[in-house]
Amino acid sequence: MTRKWVLNASPTILLAKISLIGLITDLCSEAIIPSGVAQEIQAGPDKDFAKKWLVQKGNIKEVSQIESTVAAWDLGLGESHVLSWCYQNEGYEAILDDGLARKCALSLGIPMRGTLGVILLAKKEGCIDEIKPFIKELIKVGFRIDAKTIKTAMDWANES
Repeated sequence: MTRKWVLNASPTILLAKISLIGLITDLCSEAIIPSGVAQEIQAGPDKDFAKKWLVQKGNIKEVSQIESTVAAWDLGLGESHVLSWCYQNEGYEAILDDGLARKCALSLGIPMRGTLGVILLAKKEGCIDEIKPFIKELIKVGFRIDAKTIKTAMDWANES
């Protein structure tokens, strides 16, 4: 397995909230948490599972400069750090959910997937048996996802 991921705060926090944070190390050979993302996660409550994971297993890398092509999109610090890292370091995939950040990644040719994409990959690789319970949990913890995307994911996972 040679997947190398650069994680944004939202997918990291969401996967932790639904007890799937272990998928990060199960599904990729290297997981980078840019410094701006680490700041966002560390600002969370002390009991936050993502914060605990970050302390125990987080591979935090300093991002000292945001790429000008990324900065032009006026994204948040975490998204800007994720995309700048991927832009500057070939072979990394951005793990992020923010719509505008995903458009930026697409425009720059940066490979990406979101929280749902990680869960679908986990199903494909046999790490989980079903995606449906985790989609329900994601919605419970505040993940916004439209019915069409849920149906597409469920169809792909043969869980319709």
